[in-house]
Amino acid sequence: MITGGEPLMYELGPLSKALHEAGFRVHVETSGAYPLSGDIDWVCVSPKKFKAPLPDVLAKANELKIVVFNKSDFRWAEEHAAQVSADCRLFLQPEWSKEKQMLPLMIEYVKSNPQWNLCVQVHKYINVP
Repeated sequence: MITGGEPLMYELGPLSKALHEAGFRVHVETSGAYPLSGDIDWVCVSPKKFKAPLPDVLAKANELKIVVFNKSDFRWAEEHAAQVSADCRLFLQPEWSKEKQMLPLMIEYVKSNPQWNLCVQVHKYINVP
């Protein structure tokens, strides 16, 4: 998984080629704000509000992860879900500082909207940095 900061700010062709040659699958987690580069096996798009994802990147997303900070983010999530393919996996993740407030709402939302899945940052729950 290539992540951290924004990996698509860089040309991923040489890295993805080397990883494939070493026998690895290549996954990337991106905001989608920069064009895809390299030979990527799985694309997770986690859009940020300050820089919209590119339509071409959303179209290639295997996974859409929306970080939920407040109630309006459910509408924002649906707006982005409408831009990905029908087989794209949809995830909602609580923003950690709002987890106690938003997680119960997210659970209810996922129960009412089964196309969405819940994802959490397990390392934060078990206190691993």
